[in-house]
Amino acid sequence: MGNSQASPASASSSRFVTASRAFSKQELDSLRALFASLAAQSQTGGRAISRPVFLEYYGVRGPLGERLFQLVAKESGGSDGVTFEDLIISKATYGRGTRDEVDEFIYQLCDITGDSFLTRSDLESALASIHETVFAEIKEVGEGSVNRTFEAFLNSAVFSKDAEGVSEKSMSLSDFRNWCTLLPSLRKFLGNLLMPPDSGRPGFEIPLLQYPENISTDLLLLNKEYAWHIGGGFSQHEVQEWKLLYHSSLHGQSFNTFLGKVTNGDAQTVLIVKDTEGSVFGGFASQPWERHSDFYGDMKTFLFKLYPEASIFRPTGANRNLQWCAINFSSENIPNGIGFGGQPHHFGLFLSANFDQGHSFTCSTFTSPPLSKTNRFRPEVIECWGIQMRGAQDEKPEVVKGTVLERFKEDRNMLKMVGLANASE
Repeated sequence: MGNSQASPASASSSRFVTASRAFSKQELDSLRALFASLAAQSQTGGRAISRPVFLEYYGVRGPLGERLFQLVAKESGGSDGVTFEDLIISKATYGRGTRDEVDEFIYQLCDITGDSFLTRSDLESALASIHETVFAEIKEVGEGSVNRTFEAFLNSAVFSKDAEGVSEKSMSLSDFRNWCTLLPSLRKFLGNLLMPPDSGRPGFEIPLLQYPENISTDLLLLNKEYAWHIGGGFSQHEVQEWKLLYHSSLHGQSFNTFLGKVTNGDAQTVLIVKDTEGSVFGGFASQPWERHSDFYGDMKTFLFKLYPEASIFRPTGANRNLQWCAINFSSENIPNGIGFGGQPHHFGLFLSANFDQGHSFTCSTFTSPPLSKTNRFRPEVIECWGIQMRGAQDEKPEVVKGTVLERFKEDRNMLKMVGLANASE
């Protein structure tokens, strides 16, 4: 009875005591040191972290950063800024909470207006902040395609919730979870904003794209935003460089040339196709493209869409029909070409050996829909990128160019001292 009538101050104190139990003494000491350092810069007499200092430290730009500050400072009301109690409670909920608690937090985070309705305009603002935060310092491939890329992210969102007094439908929490499943890089980014802003923060990492000087960037299907999206499907975080191995405009639309280029490259590859209808899609092959008479591959393989919708479809475990590469077989039961998932003649994605036609069907291997507008399509552009792992790549070729991401530079020693694991996929 007494607990139910507790004052807001005592309720907050109780939540702080409970939240503190999520951390070891060493972690609490590190967080206290971080708080003292940031509060000392805030001109609050050491009582709180001011909004400008908070935003500069965590490096989340635009309205998403403002919303993050509001949520973290929520316990104390935020009049002075983020108190130590605010920091501990939010980190315990957001960084050490259950999956449901974290999902609820990031769902509220994307409600930029704070009106309890997650609308398309909220997502547009959130995605604009993500782009400003992650990509602002990179100048490279496809600069003019940013709006098109993020339009594809929005196009994969579903708004099924009706609300009284609101003209447009909003996202339910279930809608939001499904959207994050299709866009795992988005989920990683949103789930790690309160980690120290060092270069290893999940969701902030972008591969370095290497490609020859003699190809126009206008011809490339892959840009940095799409690479960020596709990279979210990888279980590992070591991916550092993607090297263009094959492009149909540069090397000719030839299956034999493709195999010659990719078998001399890295074992793991990203295959991207643009069809004559304008759809862009592909698959991540975790094993080399080698001649087999049956399916092969492992559970790291996945399919993806890039445009007009962006989605990733991971293996479900329904079968092991992951990767296909058949060359010079005469049996009708072994179609020559490369593919992913499904069954022979009914793949999740397939390109014929002539590279002049392909098909994509609903596929239980990945629970993926047709990737193209129609089940059968004609490829217009085919490109393939080799994945190089950090520490495993050979010396970089001299005649290449690509992205250069200069990561956050503030107070690295302090960041390492307070590094705490946070929610990630």
